[in-house]
Amino acid sequence: MKKIFYLLITGLMLNLPSVGQIKFERDTIQTLKGKLIMTFIGHGTLMFDINGKIIHIDPWSKLVDYTKLPKADIVLITHHHQDHLDTNALNNILKKKTRIIMTNAAYEIIKKGIVMKNGEKQLIDGIYIEAVPAYNTTKGREIYHPKGRDNGYVLQIGEKRIYIAGDTENIDEMAELKNIDIAFLPMNQPYTMLPEQLVDAVKKFKPKILYPYHYGETDISKLKILLANEKYVDVRIRTMR
Repeated sequence: MKKIFYLLITGLMLNLPSVGQIKFERDTIQTLKGKLIMTFIGHGTLMFDINGKIIHIDPWSKLVDYTKLPKADIVLITHHHQDHLDTNALNNILKKKTRIIMTNAAYEIIKKGIVMKNGEKQLIDGIYIEAVPAYNTTKGREIYHPKGRDNGYVLQIGEKRIYIAGDTENIDEMAELKNIDIAFLPMNQPYTMLPEQLVDAVKKFKPKILYPYHYGETDISKLKILLANEKYVDVRIRTMR
């Protein structure tokens, strides 16, 4: 019988690769464009490698020395908070043709790149990118991530659709997401979601694979219990504190 909770991978390939001299968990999934390697750096920070094309997501130098990581073909910035927009990390992964995708607030800081607003789409290096809403809804917490300012992103790589939620709660717009193969959802109130909110988010759009990320000190075991009856989702726990 299919198991939905994993501490060690069964289905995707998990190992501890050396990126430079640094070891991270990573999973590999096959797409029509080739192997997608997802490296779990920590917090809200990820790195994808699709056939040698490197995508960095919210790079943060508190987590790793970016001079030791591959240079970026694409960088996705969900919003301008320092743990998501780190100019030092960014400068260390840029090359001449790097495409930086960001919000307007992030652009006001670094003054370069491509601004995408909620609902906008781009085709960059053969990868479809859609900016989607990411915001707080709990009363008193709207100040952290107000509606309309920040982005989540949906990437389509080959036939696989990957949702990177950014800092958000379980917003109504999640119900509009379609055919999501892999979802990265945050879980650290007061800034993002409680475990119960994350479960509600999963029920809104039913991803095939869920990676909780940006979960800080949240008790990750509670999520396993709450999602035990949602048989359509494969929950995969990686180190993303």
